[in-house]
Amino acid sequence: MSATSKITVATTWLDGCSGCHMSFLDMDERLIELVQQVDIVYSPLVDTKTLPEQVDVGILEGSISSEDDLEKARDFRKHCKILVSLGDCAVNGNVPAMRNHFKLADVVDRAYRDTVTVQPQTPTQGVPALLSVVKPIHGVVGVDVFVPGCPPSADAIWYVLRELIAGRVPDPSAVTRFGA
Repeated sequence: MSATSKITVATTWLDGCSGCHMSFLDMDERLIELVQQVDIVYSPLVDTKTLPEQVDVGILEGSISSEDDLEKARDFRKHCKILVSLGDCAVNGNVPAMRNHFKLADVVDRAYRDTVTVQPQTPTQGVPALLSVVKPIHGVVGVDVFVPGCPPSADAIWYVLRELIAGRVPDPSAVTRFGA
């Protein structure tokens, strides 16, 4: 990459609340400085619909609980030089993984049948197939940087991005922790 090239960044959310992306937006005016140094080439925050063939930094939020999540995580690992696991759901499964203590069929029945009074039914169209166990991202693909927090603060995300842009390996434990 030449000195004048911008770092390319891709983000997406898997199974989670999207709070980490909201913290990303909470960088407020720092976003202006950020976009002078990076090109956000894929994200729910931009209109791009296709993950580019080669991305410098990929950021995944959420855990892997469906076939769709699994496919996205594998695509990000394949196309991103550095993969960041952002937030407690991505790092350890967090709230989505709470269903791991129950049989998947029981969870689905509870959500779509037991608690429904009108037309109880399990959706079959437009809903990705659930995996039997929810996993953190590193449970399926290799991860280079782990950023805990629920969600990580805008300051923590800013720190990690600044370090990566500078070509350094960030130490997120210096600025965030689980549940912070």
